[in-house]
Amino acid sequence: MACFLVPAAEAVISTAASKVMQSKESSPKAVPISLDGSTITEAVKTPFFHKLKWLNNLLWGGSALLAFEHIWHGEVVPWFPFLSAASNPSDAAEMLYEMSTAGVAMAVLVTAVWGGMLAISAVIEKGAVKSAELLSPPKWEVML
Repeated sequence: MACFLVPAAEAVISTAASKVMQSKESSPKAVPISLDGSTITEAVKTPFFHKLKWLNNLLWGGSALLAFEHIWHGEVVPWFPFLSAASNPSDAAEMLYEMSTAGVAMAVLVTAVWGGMLAISAVIEKGAVKSAELLSPPKWEVML
């Protein structure tokens, strides 16, 4: 009935947090990868606000698909109170129960998947920085 509102509310909060972090975060750390003294490329750590955008995309996309499904089944209507269950008090109780069970479960699951994405990203970034440091030849100073 209205389970999509919980992930949508989380999406609003995480989008606002992402915008605030983006304005306050500095440039990402870059490790140059060089062979024979010429720089080929850089290994760059992804900033957290960019990773938070991944969560935003997951939440907004899931909420949009759920809202479309609820519109399709007539649970969301184009007239006030917009949710068909909100017009009847007994249906409103059922709607709130669905929001507190299914809606919260979906939001937690999407956030857990995002946490897994962060863990995998951290492993990949750590490996890229480590290999960049290994590929770069040591800078030996010749003492005369």
